Amino acid sequence: MARFPITIKGFHKLEQELKHLKYVERLKITTDISTAREFGDLSENAEYKAAKERQLLNDKKIYDLENKLANAEVIEITKINSNSVKFGARVVLLDRDTEKEVVYQIVGEYEADITQNLISIASPIAQALIGKKAGDIIEVITPKGGRFYELLKVQYVDF
Repeated sequence: MARFPITIKGFHKLEQELKHLKYVERLKITTDISTAREFGDLSENAEYKAAKERQLLNDKKIYDLENKLANAEVIEITKINSNSVKFGARVVLLDRDTEKEVVYQIVGEYEADITQNLISIASPIAQALIGKKAGDIIEVITPKGGRFYELLKVQYVDF
């Protein structure tokens, strides 16, 4: 797995998810397996099979999270001093079609959440913004065609 950028907040969120899977979910699943064993014949025990499947899925999630954490390149965005857009930037854009302002923060792919205006560094809009400065006009190609934005502000602050 290649190294990937992530914010400190995103890294801590992955750590918390890993702890939950290891110390809460794993314990619950182990208890469910023990309880299901008490029902008798394991070859026809649906509860046992379901619990074993959940155990397998949980272990896979744990493995995936451990790999993500091992390959994460944590970026402390408040220490970035730049007037151009890079990973971690909070940008204020003016949609040239609607004249409405929109604010996005560029984050890693595992912490992106459009409902919180957190967009992945790999997204088309983030890719169009990289290297740009306040005052620049950018075009983002969408399935409905090109969309133009004016970059009003670039900041490096926690979200």
